Amino acid sequence: MKKWLIALSLLMACGSAWCADTAVSPQQEEDETITFWFVRHGKTLLNTLDRVQGWADSPLTEEGKQVARYLGEGLKTVDFDGFYTSDAGRQRETMQIILQQAGKETIRPIELPGLREVFFGSFEGGFNKDMAAAGAAQLGLPDAAALFAAMKAGTLSIENNINAIASADPSGQAESYQQVKSRTQAALQIMIENARREKQKNVLAISSGSSIQIMISDLTTRPEKDKPLANSAVVKMVYHNGKIDATEIGNLAYIEAGKKSLGKKAGQ
Repeated sequence: MKKWLIALSLLMACGSAWCADTAVSPQQEEDETITFWFVRHGKTLLNTLDRVQGWADSPLTEEGKQVARYLGEGLKTVDFDGFYTSDAGRQRETMQIILQQAGKETIRPIELPGLREVFFGSFEGGFNKDMAAAGAAQLGLPDAAALFAAMKAGTLSIENNINAIASADPSGQAESYQQVKSRTQAALQIMIENARREKQKNVLAISSGSSIQIMISDLTTRPEKDKPLANSAVVKMVYHNGKIDATEIGNLAYIEAGKKSLGKKAGQ
């Protein structure tokens, strides 16, 4: 891994001006309950083409936009008072659609680059199957299909998967599990401190699948933590008395509820 990428990964967790003045007074009571709703972005062009999309970016497809609308409708009853995305366009676009569906277009989310997807180095923009084949070779698996099957079953840990890809990257620039974990959990800590200071109760954040998995990897023992997240799936985490627990992982019920609600409105 090149030194510039290591340095950038450490800086990214904070965003531009959001590392300053985030400390919470030690006298503040640890009795808050804050719910963080992390959402994987909607389906994109590169998702549709089955190409690697880490720091590479692409816009949402029409399907991706529609599902984001369903999600926005399904989350309308939640009184969100904090909003975050990374600086990736697909995450901004997903948030914009959700806010529009909720009638909150004037909200300006805070951008934390620490919420970016994993950087996959020289695999960026290539076919997922080629990256998977390279990772499978590192893990002693026969081929890409075997790696995909292990991911789907949740038998391949996100840590081993990401580290295998980083080891297989010919350029040596792909992020390791620990690098991504450090920046995503640092971003989460900023969100917690901001929420405590601002007395926020429900915080919405748009991020990406692997980065969310890595962020929660040692915050829960739930077996589904190693299964890939679908586009627009929800991961809910509850912070209480200084501890945080992932209470929902990969929940699609909010999308289905929103789809049902919009269907009823259209039929009126």
